[in-house]
Amino acid sequence: MKKVCVITGGGSGMGLAAAKFMPKDRIIVIAGRTVAKLEKALAELTELGFEAKAHAVDTSDRESVRELAKYAASLGEITNVINSAGMSPAQTNGEKLLRINALGTVYVNQEFSKLMKAGSVIVDISSNSAYSLPDFIVPKKVYPLAETDEETFVKKVLKRANMAKTDYQKAGFAYAISKNFVCWYAAKCAFEYGPKGIRVVSLSPGLIATDMGNAEKENGGYLIKFAAEERMGKPEELGFAIAMLADERNGYLAGVDILCDGGSTRGQKEFKKQK
Repeated sequence: MKKVCVITGGGSGMGLAAAKFMPKDRIIVIAGRTVAKLEKALAELTELGFEAKAHAVDTSDRESVRELAKYAASLGEITNVINSAGMSPAQTNGEKLLRINALGTVYVNQEFSKLMKAGSVIVDISSNSAYSLPDFIVPKKVYPLAETDEETFVKKVLKRANMAKTDYQKAGFAYAISKNFVCWYAAKCAFEYGPKGIRVVSLSPGLIATDMGNAEKENGGYLIKFAAEERMGKPEELGFAIAMLADERNGYLAGVDILCDGGSTRGQKEFKKQK
């Protein structure tokens, strides 16, 4: 039976970069909202010698995620899931950010884990924004509601995010909380799915030179000076890091978040704090 790797947000950016570092002994399923992007990415992967498929998905819709999981399972054994689908504050409002980034992670992890076997892995992509807010703003006690009462979860998180002043800042708070949730939820799933042999880990990129990263550069570009090399990350650098985490041989790396941000979070809090 063929091995299958599914990458949400695989039509461009870090998701597509990760696909290019995956082994060629498996079918690569790239999924996303924009069909034109998927078609272009599919052509790139095919030219590189991958057996690749494209499938439209809206990760904020559980049924859409369920259909993607069933499609992937019809191709073979799902061994790797990379959930890199997401949006940023420059792209949409707080509620949409929560439904895609946070609830989308719940849907992907739950629906795919039902069809995965021992030895498989899920990598959830977060952001270094997960580390940006003070603890008193981050409503971790609300997080379990994402599995039991989605609407109350969204309502309570938005209430916290609305502590910010401007519309962009409110979206920024919602984004940061959504990504903090991703780290938390990936760890929760690691302990829930671990006995079944399914490994779950998250990765938090910094500011990366993708379309999304460039759109956020005006507001998030200040982080560059705090990075060790004082630059943005390259999509291929993150693609390699993500593919490494998704590799089954990395079997003991679970239940943690890998902060892959060029050191900007650590630099801001300690080594370049005075800059």
